[in-house]
Amino acid sequence: MEMMQDVKTGIFYPGFEIYPLYDPMGFIYGDGVKGPRPENRSLDSIRASLLDPDCSGPETVYSIAMDVGKLCDMLEMKERNLLYGAVTYSKGLLGNETVRSQGHIHAVSSSCDMSTCEVYEIWKGSAYIYMQESGNDDPGRCFAVYGEPGDVIIVPPGWVHAAITADPEENMTFGAWCVRDYGFEYSDVRRHKGIAWFYICDNGQKKFVRNEHYRHSADIVVKKPRKYTEFGIEDGIPVYTQFEKDPDRFLFVSKPQTASELWKHFEP
Repeated sequence: MEMMQDVKTGIFYPGFEIYPLYDPMGFIYGDGVKGPRPENRSLDSIRASLLDPDCSGPETVYSIAMDVGKLCDMLEMKERNLLYGAVTYSKGLLGNETVRSQGHIHAVSSSCDMSTCEVYEIWKGSAYIYMQESGNDDPGRCFAVYGEPGDVIIVPPGWVHAAITADPEENMTFGAWCVRDYGFEYSDVRRHKGIAWFYICDNGQKKFVRNEHYRHSADIVVKKPRKYTEFGIEDGIPVYTQFEKDPDRFLFVSKPQTASELWKHFEP
């Protein structure tokens, strides 16, 4: 796939003018683009889910801006209960772990009476989009999907998931489609003191290690992204641009029950 690059930044162009900042963390928006003041997540706010809760690391772990996009598209997005978000991550390590989110399950949304999925698109750096079937003692199947700029990765409804920076020497940025009335459930992850697999960098060696607070039934599957043709997603075209071409294309995000057969045996 030929990567679309933003000429100003050299990163994957997501279909509209949004630019990540790293010092301080955040985003700036181009002409005709709407976006909120980004919210920063501190190391202290995610300690409960880390391999070493007392670790040192960057004070600001990541910066998030929800409900971004072109002003001219906002009505179409709201009519379909869709929201586009952007997140950018610090470089560095959290103890031995690379920088990551704490992990959560999407709460049941009142608009559809279901947990909802998420469609990630990597813009800069490299990431593992980690997901496990359950937040229970047995996490079920566990996947870590490695993404680079332009790659798309889908997390299905009801799964625990987290975004993990693959290279601690690089900032990582991504965009994502999600439901507008989103909510996060952290209790299962925090009860197990994190996700079922931690990604660590130990003496230069990067690997996934088990979280022994779960009863593991299987190994983790580490893989590259696949094509999601069953969802109508086109390869090499920003997912935001695909929405502009066909605003109903991502209704499976806000109305996940419409793809119920596809979720039954889903593999990322």
